[in-house]
Amino acid sequence: MNINTLNDLEVFQIGFEIEKIGNEAINAVKLENQQLGLPLVFSRKGEIFYEMPDGTITKENPFRKN
Repeated sequence: MNINTLNDLEVFQIGFEIEKIGNEAINAVKLENQQLGLPLVFSRKGEIFYEMPDGTITKENPFRKN
């Protein structure tokens, strides 16, 4: 049985590539949402926040009808 192992440098390089792909995807979604006038939704420490197309951040749900 042949077992291949990764060294620390290989693990770092793979992790860097995964992070790069994720960041590119996030930036594409942010741009698309901004162009469509939609907020980004994210959470921090269990609280939901909305980043509006103009860059302001609020906890008020913009999707909820009053």
